[in-house]
Amino acid sequence: MKSWRFLLLVAVFAMIAAACGGGATTTTAAPATTAAPATTAAPATTAAPTTTTTEAPPPAIGTPENPIKVLFVPSVDAQVIVAGGEIMADALNQATGLTFEVSVPTSYAATIEEMCASPANTMGFIPGLGYVLASDRCGVDVAFKAVRYGHAVYWAQILVGRDSGLNTLADLDGKRWAYPDTGSTSGYMVPTLMLNEAGVTPSETLEAGGHGAAVLAVYRGDADFATSYFSPPLLPEGSWEEGDAPDIPDDLVPSCAPTEDGKKLMCDGWRVLDARASVRTDAPDIIQKVKIMMISPAIPNDTLSFGPEFPADVRQQIEDALMAFSQTDAWAESIGNQDFYGWTGIAPATDSEYDNLRKIVALVGYTPQG
Repeated sequence: MKSWRFLLLVAVFAMIAAACGGGATTTTAAPATTAAPATTAAPATTAAPTTTTTEAPPPAIGTPENPIKVLFVPSVDAQVIVAGGEIMADALNQATGLTFEVSVPTSYAATIEEMCASPANTMGFIPGLGYVLASDRCGVDVAFKAVRYGHAVYWAQILVGRDSGLNTLADLDGKRWAYPDTGSTSGYMVPTLMLNEAGVTPSETLEAGGHGAAVLAVYRGDADFATSYFSPPLLPEGSWEEGDAPDIPDDLVPSCAPTEDGKKLMCDGWRVLDARASVRTDAPDIIQKVKIMMISPAIPNDTLSFGPEFPADVRQQIEDALMAFSQTDAWAESIGNQDFYGWTGIAPATDSEYDNLRKIVALVGYTPQG
């Protein structure tokens, strides 16, 4: 019996020992997860302050910073034009207080380009054809037309050598033609129509660069015929009328010569005013060598026109001042100078007066060349 109790006691102690961990595996706890550091938000972007740009208004038209551009086509010597144009600009400045800037673009087409490119501050002395083209292109508007010794129209003339034997349009077929500029109404446009209608085709053409240069091309033998503007001669008595012979009477031709001061070309009391007079210094015997073969139907005179956006109030000031200037002696030293444009006066003009030129442009299909 004691032995059974002893064995039972041993078994109990063995179970207690097992329960108390003898030989048990020790479990190592996983390290605690370290939380990621909190992300610090980027500071909010501060909007740039709004800047409002206020453009400065353009300088007023007619100020030194924005002068009124006075454009003249290069139909005669540019130095003569600029010198006379400055006289006009000074007179207009004194009358209006406005500032003017005189320039002579390189061609008729360039003059039109400038008026369309600067619509608010240009005024141009341009021929009828140039006006039609500029008006139809960008709205250039006519104000005045030229008056020359009472005539508000003028003509184209065809010049040939006095001894050339050329007397009719048909005689010009196959001949060399000199003209001032493709933008010239009397020097190119109207003669082109005349030649086309007569079936005349020149063998060569020479763009001389001006009316005087075209005249000299015939005088020097560089061309068989030339075209230019015609203004009637001043007669000792009475006045030339359309339908009269355009040239100096044959019996007076030997007497033709520049006056002693060189300012006029006279033929025994007749004063020559057509394009031949402009070369009297270079060719004093121009009348003896070059004659007028014929003239064209009447052409509306040259214009003073304004850019399409020219301010009406400023324009009115200039028109009033220009009309007053035309009554002064200084006018004859400016655009009234026969070596300039020879305008003896000005008269108001309307757009409809140039409708016939528009028909010619449409008929010929003319496009200005630069």
